[in-house]
Amino acid sequence: MTARKDTLVKRLFSQGFRIFFLAACVFALWSVAVWAVWLARQEFGSPAGLRPAMAPHLWHAHEMIFGYGAAALAGFFLTAVPNWTGGKGAAHRFLAAVFALWLTGRLALWFSADLPAGIVALADLAFLPVLGLQIAAQLLAKPKAQQLIFLLALALLWLANLACHLEWLGVLRDGVGPGLRAGLLTLVALIAILGGRVTPGFTRNAMVATGRETGLPRNPAPLAVATITPALLLPPALLLGLPEPLIALIALVAGGAALARVALWQGRWTLPRPILWTLHLSYALTGLGLLAFGLANLQIGSEIAALHLLGIGAVGGMTLSMLSRASLGHSGRPLHAPPMLAAAYALMPLAALARVVASSWPASHAVASLLAAVLWMLAFVLALGSLWPAFLLPRPPRKPVGDPPP
Repeated sequence: MTARKDTLVKRLFSQGFRIFFLAACVFALWSVAVWAVWLARQEFGSPAGLRPAMAPHLWHAHEMIFGYGAAALAGFFLTAVPNWTGGKGAAHRFLAAVFALWLTGRLALWFSADLPAGIVALADLAFLPVLGLQIAAQLLAKPKAQQLIFLLALALLWLANLACHLEWLGVLRDGVGPGLRAGLLTLVALIAILGGRVTPGFTRNAMVATGRETGLPRNPAPLAVATITPALLLPPALLLGLPEPLIALIALVAGGAALARVALWQGRWTLPRPILWTLHLSYALTGLGLLAFGLANLQIGSEIAALHLLGIGAVGGMTLSMLSRASLGHSGRPLHAPPMLAAAYALMPLAALARVVASSWPASHAVASLLAAVLWMLAFVLALGSLWPAFLLPRPPRKPVGDPPP
């Protein structure tokens, strides 16, 4: 019995995607469930606070960005970087240690009302530097300019988190608002980069595999630059408090370029293939979210709606799309989305739509916000139901060459 448990633990910490993608999915489910209960009690029952020291909506926003988002990034980078560089993956002891740091940060935020703010900050801020050092060591062994940009993004994410804690420590007067926005927009910038690579690339590969030789996705370099450069400028612009019209211009350029890119990637061809169309849809929502954020900074539309379109539609959609594909592929399972997983993909943009409605029409706020939370949670329940073998079970044996395809 002990040996079986040890085997499962070793397997869980054998590859970065297993522990961190599992943690991301479980945390996405738990944290939004807690938030939904709080919302329901506020709207329909007796008001109740959450355990954290900060306002409940700030805990919710912080943990979706620096809890869920950071876990999804860790799972991706700890799995992808060794493939990019040809190096070895992180040792299981390192994975266990860095996961413990991530979990400590989550517990520190949850129990922050009972802990000194300095301890909470140290616990929460330790994770990204340790993760970044591991990634930097591998990337710098075979440096490529287009990959080193990820170290800049991790640094921006850490600085955004630092800004939040500096306000909670009483050092800054206004650090949480800019920090949360900059953290979210850093995740969006990473989606602009990574999603802009894998979406047309995977689509092209799938089309070629079916014998298609014409009408393949196009990914012009000028459009990539026009998307990625302003997307990376947004987080520091927000942290520095640059004027809203300038932030609006940057966001509008990035959003428009992102939509122009995805229009060239043959999204219609992917409609019968959920594991592909979810990438296209998530990238399109990234562009729409950036446009909405730009307009909101011109006092056109709701900024909260724009932020949730980015947070749920772009970040939630793309991370679910990529973590599921990576988990299936790296665990030796077919790159095919079963119906349960395809349903999870479909629920994410519906959750984004519900939350946008909640922010845009105040009369619907309570019901639409709770609907968005339920749709989000259901998406991750379905994802966990589909992906748990990839997280927990051994890699299936390779089939003999003569076996017919499934």
